[in-house]
Amino acid sequence: MNPLKLPTTLLHDQAEACLAQWVTQLPPALPPAVTLDASGLAEFDSSALAVLLGLRRALTHKGSALRVEGMTPRLRELASLYGVMDLLQPA
Repeated sequence: MNPLKLPTTLLHDQAEACLAQWVTQLPPALPPAVTLDASGLAEFDSSALAVLLGLRRALTHKGSALRVEGMTPRLRELASLYGVMDLLQPA
């Protein structure tokens, strides 16, 4: 499975559609971990964290894990502020 990529912009208005698209496109058989590249994310709000946590939850339900790579310092700071950094740490 190719790594998923966060879009450049992920704000509240796009969050639900982004998560729904990823969840519906997940194949029935998943690898032990799915990689998500967050390096391209430039404009975002806390909804980006909701998308990451929602994807993590969907993957966990299917027996897989989420591995987030390329988190920008700003995204790391926001995840730490909200207390979810441990859930999004790269494996």
